[in-house]
Order: sequence, then structure tokens, then C-alpha cells
Amino acid sequence: MNEQRLTEILRSNYPHDVFYNEKPVWIQEVKGQTVTVGFMDNSKPKNVLMSDLYEKNL
Repeated sequence: MNEQRLTEILRSNYPHDVFYNEKPVWIQEVKGQTVTVGFMDNSKPKNVLMSDLYEKNL
């Protein structure tokens, strides 16, 4: 995922299906190219690279 798309998602009023390693996540914080994500399965939050996030079916 690129910075422009991530900004669009964060500004949107609608939910978006964002994934990391086949797991659905929500974006908690953005610091440069590092994004803190929470996992829908209640796994511990993780810092990941923005480029490792993706949307399905686009």
C-alpha cells in the first residue's frame, strides 16, 4: 500500500478491508513508513511497513 491510499482510507467515513499477512487489521498509528496495526483476532498490535499492507479485491 502506498501513502496516498493509506491517507484515503484514514480520511474515509467507510470501512475498508486492510490486510497484513492474510490477516485483517485496523490502522492504529502512522509514523512515516511504519504503521501500527491491530488485528481483528485480538493478537498483539504490531509495527509493520506501510508497503506490507494491502486491500483484497481491488
